Amino acid sequence: MLQCLPHGQHKISKKAIQMGTNSQKNEASSDVVMAVEQADKEAARSAARHRHHPVVKTLGAASEIADQIPLSIVCSAMIGGGAIAGRPQITQAGLKMMTAHVLANSVKRIIKNNFKRTRPKVMIEEQTYECEAGESEGGHDTSFPSGHTAGAVAVATVMARDLPQTAVPALAIAAMIAGIQVPRGKHYPIDVAAGAVLGFAAAYVVHAFWPQSQESR
Repeated sequence: MLQCLPHGQHKISKKAIQMGTNSQKNEASSDVVMAVEQADKEAARSAARHRHHPVVKTLGAASEIADQIPLSIVCSAMIGGGAIAGRPQITQAGLKMMTAHVLANSVKRIIKNNFKRTRPKVMIEEQTYECEAGESEGGHDTSFPSGHTAGAVAVATVMARDLPQTAVPALAIAAMIAGIQVPRGKHYPIDVAAGAVLGFAAAYVVHAFWPQSQESR
């Protein structure tokens, strides 16, 4: 025999069902995130087995040109070279490269300072791993995002747009810098992807807000 619940109990039952459904959705989302993170870790672990290979070491050392100071020197050289040669288009491209580099690096630094993720090399060699929001304690837990990738992509994207003749080599170098970070054990694939997105975004912002009157024709 069917029994009808009082009106108040009916509301509570519907609310409980809704809460249960939301809980299941949250658990499913959490499972997906964990699965993606685990796959990311395994990909980095597998690639980092080659970190001692001479080619990886050589390309890794070359990728240091995308570190903060070397990349700033590259941008400054473009600015100075354009001024000396009387090529305002090159000077302006250098200024935009520097602006995109600084913007990408500033955002990257904010993220790194407030999010901890153990670098793959440390995870492998010390059998420890951490990935959570919180103030970083040093270079060993600042894996996310890849700063080298962010800077390289930001600068290369500006060069490709403003100096089309440099597009192929600039983007190829940026791709190499980004790609080598995983096998050298510095970053996970997701770190590199996030760095690339940050670099493209920084270049886009610079192009979008750079005063049109300063564009070289």
